[in-house]
Amino acid sequence: MSQVTDPSSTERHRLPVRTLVAASIGNAVEWFDWTIYATFTVYFSSQFFDKANPTLALIGTTSTYALAFFFRPLGGVLLGRFADLRGRRFAMIMTIVLMAGGSLVIAILPTYAMVGWLAPILLLLARIAQGLALGGEVSNASVYLAEIAPPERRGRYSSFFYISTGVALLLASLLGLLLTTTLTRPELESWGWRIAFAAGGVLGLVGLWLRRTLTETEQFEQNVERARQTRNPLLRTLADHPRSVLQLFGFTLLSTLCFYVFFTAITPFAVQFRGATGGSVFLALSIGTVVFIALQYPMGAASDRFGRKPQLLIWSALMVVLTVPLSLLITERTPLINLIVVFAVGLGLYTFMSSIAPAIMSELFPTELRALGIGAWYNLTVAIFGGTAPLLISALSGAGQPQLFFWYVSGAALVAFLIILTLPETKGRVLS
Repeated sequence: MSQVTDPSSTERHRLPVRTLVAASIGNAVEWFDWTIYATFTVYFSSQFFDKANPTLALIGTTSTYALAFFFRPLGGVLLGRFADLRGRRFAMIMTIVLMAGGSLVIAILPTYAMVGWLAPILLLLARIAQGLALGGEVSNASVYLAEIAPPERRGRYSSFFYISTGVALLLASLLGLLLTTTLTRPELESWGWRIAFAAGGVLGLVGLWLRRTLTETEQFEQNVERARQTRNPLLRTLADHPRSVLQLFGFTLLSTLCFYVFFTAITPFAVQFRGATGGSVFLALSIGTVVFIALQYPMGAASDRFGRKPQLLIWSALMVVLTVPLSLLITERTPLINLIVVFAVGLGLYTFMSSIAPAIMSELFPTELRALGIGAWYNLTVAIFGGTAPLLISALSGAGQPQLFFWYVSGAALVAFLIILTLPETKGRVLS
């Protein structure tokens, strides 16, 4: 049974910052690369598809983005089970190598003009490798952070997951700002985008160097025999923990849409369909990302004090109410201040969830099924709703109905709110 600890017993606790950064940086590398892909899509889509039809090229590139997402559940299952059997540390090293390698491959890929349809095929293969890696990384890094944390400080430890991610996303946004303000659009489309992917590979090498010193979690070592004795583990998550699977689906549904709306989908939407300049969008996104980073630790600490469930309910309720009004601020030739408000408010609200994501997910499953359970069902939800978000917003915008996408997100927020109502409060509990 779970137990509740006394927070007063660890008042002098010191955060192991180096360990937290090392554990979190893999996810930062993953999201740097995925964000670079999404935000630079408008510039390199014509390099991998026939440039005679820019809209079709954009849809083709975002479709590749979406297809790669459907390999995330497979990566979550394979690498999650590997982490439950062989350890969190080794699995996290594997994922960062795969992701960085995929980014470097994309940086040197030949174009459609050079090799025809082989270009998008090679792009898809590189994205598949990254999809497999990301499927394992999110679950395994989340589990690692949750398992090394004192129960009464799990929210604080979890916040480092998206602090590092936010820093990487900020770097991606600033790189976008730098490239879009110093290079012409023809230069960006010809070769500038390759710089961004090469930078992702370098960041991956830094992450690999930091992770080499991580030690395995005691929680894993104490429960590894139970994991090895578990038969049909994926079926066990459904048979023994159906409520947890549903709850994970509920808050992941909205979490992934929040992420892709504010970190990726709005950028091509504002540039391609609302006439905003790339520099203005990247600047506003950078400001919003600073807000996102700054609020992570305070929100993680708040969940340790006031609970996870109230925080999630406030987040989902506000997303129901505010998603559509925020989207209305993205008008033709959108002013910079409007973009700043959209990104700052949207990403500020997202911290209610992102700051505690590793904690809340890890508290749903026992140790012998934890990495697999999160890896499978979290990534399946992300594949369905996150992978299709940029494609859906592009298609609806092309059809002249862009606002329908934001109503869709608002409806998802209502579904998430109702499912979150069923969550038990888990702050301070010892992991089973």
